[in-house]
Formats: sequence, C-alpha cells, structure tokens
Amino acid sequence: MSKQARLGQVRADIIQNNVCPNLAKTAKHLVFGEGSPDAKVMFIGEAPGKNEDLTGRPFVGAAGKFLDELLAGIGLNRQDVYITSILKYRPPNNRDPKPDEKDAFWPYLSAQLEVIRPQLLVTLGRHSTNCFLPDVQISKVHGVPQRWQNYTLLPLYHPAAALYNGSQRQTIIDDFTVITTLLR
Repeated sequence: MSKQARLGQVRADIIQNNVCPNLAKTAKHLVFGEGSPDAKVMFIGEAPGKNEDLTGRPFVGAAGKFLDELLAGIGLNRQDVYITSILKYRPPNNRDPKPDEKDAFWPYLSAQLEVIRPQLLVTLGRHSTNCFLPDVQISKVHGVPQRWQNYTLLPLYHPAAALYNGSQRQTIIDDFTVITTLLR
C-alpha cells in the first residue's frame, strides 16, 4: 500500500472510530493534514482554527500565510513538507485543546509519523511541543533542537504568535532558519 493510501486509511480510521465526537459535532471538516508523504519535515500545530475548519486544510488563515512566507524564506513550499495538527477537529470558539482530546488524537498523529517518517519534526506552539516534551517551556527551548524518540524535534513558537505580538515575528523568522541547518 502506498504512503498516500496508508494516510487515507488513518484519516478514515478517525471517522470510523468516532474520535472526539463532541468536537466532530461542532466542526465543519476533519482537518487531517496535507503535503508530501515523503516529506523530510513535518510541521505539527495544535488544532484547526476557523479558516481551517471551513476549508478542511491546515494552516490556511493568517498564521498559514505567515507559515508560507517562512517556508519560502528557507526555500521550501507546502508541497515539500507535511503539515498537520495534534487535534484534527476545531475546538469550539478556538479554545485550547483539552488533555483528553490530545490523548484521543495521539494514536492517529503517531500513525501519520509512522507513515511519513520525517527527518525533522517541527512543533508549532506550546500545546504541540508539550505533547512531545511535556516538561519544557517553549519560551526556553524555541529554536533549539531536541531529541524525541528517534527524531530530531524543533520546537517553534506558533506563527500566530507573530500576529498577536509583532516583536515575536523576527524570533520566529530566526528560529525557522534552524530548519535548513538541521536538514543539511
């Protein structure tokens, strides 16, 4: 079975297993992920937002546009990477993901990792980072490669942080350049 077919099966399993029915009930779309199944870099956010829920695609709102700029700045585009989130449904009113919701989706994220086998995991924001590294503060480890199981993991601030706090924009841009160093 191809990697794309295997990812399709993971997506189908989420629906068939009725993962987080309370979230599914209020969401318009399952936002599974997109990009190359052979990606060397996998970006993992926390959960879909409003625009993602409307389109069924990850990182398509203002934060997604900034992510596209960041990718272009290091010579990549969406087709080169894989982009997903911990949660695959939007939490109501864009609230933070709850621990039980993150736990419910974890096996499916693990399955995505198993299929794609990226060289580098990039976590976007504290919720995503803490799913892998529960005891770290993103303010202390952003832009600094970490080990997680057999992966190199790079915790970064969420691109939305730059939208709310302009002073973080340059930090995020600088941290993003670490990706090219790690891929060499």
